[in-house]
Amino acid sequence: MPGRLDDKDREFFQLVSRAAYVNPFSEERDELDVAISNTEGDDPNLIDRLVARVEAHLVALDERGELDPDAFAHRDWQLVEHAVLFECFHRYAERIDALIEAQLAAGDRPVEVPFAAEVLARLRSRGIAKERSIRMLSLFWQMRRAYYFIVTSLTGVSPSMKRLREALWNDVFTHDGARYEERLWDRLEDFSLIIRGETGSGKGQAAAAIGRSGYIPFDESKGTFEASFTELFVPINLSQFPESLIESELFGHKKGAFTGAVDSHAGVFSRCRAQGAIFLDEIGEVSIPVQIKLLRVLQDRVFTPVGSHEERRFEGRVIAATHRDLDEARRERRFRNDFYYRLCSDVLEVPPLRVRLAEDPEELGVLVRHLVERIVGQPDEEVAARVIEVVRKDLPKDYAWPGNVRELEQCVRRVLLTGHFSPDPAAGAHAEGADDLLGRIREGTLEARDLLAEYCALLHARHGTYEEVARITGLDRRTVKKYVQQITDSE
Repeated sequence: MPGRLDDKDREFFQLVSRAAYVNPFSEERDELDVAISNTEGDDPNLIDRLVARVEAHLVALDERGELDPDAFAHRDWQLVEHAVLFECFHRYAERIDALIEAQLAAGDRPVEVPFAAEVLARLRSRGIAKERSIRMLSLFWQMRRAYYFIVTSLTGVSPSMKRLREALWNDVFTHDGARYEERLWDRLEDFSLIIRGETGSGKGQAAAAIGRSGYIPFDESKGTFEASFTELFVPINLSQFPESLIESELFGHKKGAFTGAVDSHAGVFSRCRAQGAIFLDEIGEVSIPVQIKLLRVLQDRVFTPVGSHEERRFEGRVIAATHRDLDEARRERRFRNDFYYRLCSDVLEVPPLRVRLAEDPEELGVLVRHLVERIVGQPDEEVAARVIEVVRKDLPKDYAWPGNVRELEQCVRRVLLTGHFSPDPAAGAHAEGADDLLGRIREGTLEARDLLAEYCALLHARHGTYEEVARITGLDRRTVKKYVQQITDSE
């Protein structure tokens, strides 16, 4: 008859089981790491200590002959099994990171996994069935890739960036990692996403982090994963194509389909792999006819190249992004409601740079150091310090950074080239508008209605959407729009 874990072991393995499946960017995971490792949260060796404690408990079970599925009742063995997976994942995390770098260098050719046999043997020797061990190696690869790309692509210590990283992980693995591993690991293609944010805020980086993190099966006979993750993410900026070419770029065309179609062309939907994702940037710019055809792809998972009657199947995931106000576009019937609701399994918000800087004074330094390293090719504290000095000296304290992180990146480049940086004239105009409004308030020359209209217009120029102005002022959106248009018309 199967035995049971003693109370002390069960309590420990329950903590490990939770940690194995909880979001690694969440506060809950931080608390679990401290509890499992029995150390302080600021211990630089926390993960090493944590893994060592888990391994010590597993070794103790093994020495008693209990590291076996038949040794315990199902629920207790499940806790032990989660600990086996947790320990193995962290044991090989650095080698998986090295494999990610190797695959980036190799491009679309899947690289050999030199430690695969070792991982599979370790899992199988600890009671994990053969088929599941292969799937877990694939999940280890997926989880580490997701962590790698989220961390390296979305730098920042502000609360809004921490929330974004946590949300991105959920959009790959859901909020329940155990359910994902059991039932959803091969079913996420039907979960489309919308990413909203201002121009230059990092929507493309967020999309790429998700797109490169799809599940890729491991082929034990070849010793490689079935595909390279470099093939998974297929982006297209819809605003750069005229209406006459968008359908061809999306769905492809047959030779002779229209004047100038001298060869057949594979669109992005044809180029996307089953485990991959298409990134439709600037989705708010597409016409109603194109929205209808995209809606069909989302509903029926099929598309037809221009000039063809042959339906083709699409098995990837769709990620869309826009800096436009889609709520307003839907009200004005420029964006179809049915298309929106097919896209919005989740809606992610990428915070603007000014919000991030206001939330945490350390954000500027962290971002500048990251950008300097990327531009120069290595860390350079002297250059980073110079950029930070220039920003604080040459820009107003409340500078709005209308170009967001993209503008900050050009700021770094300009400081490297010229030693100084001038603010965006448009942002300066916003600041002058604020000064002008303050001046008239001091003079006492504004009626209450005009004061509110001027304030709404100022906020709209800074934040870009009626919704955000409504949130800040406590007014409804229609009232905000009326006030903003009052000022715009008077100009």
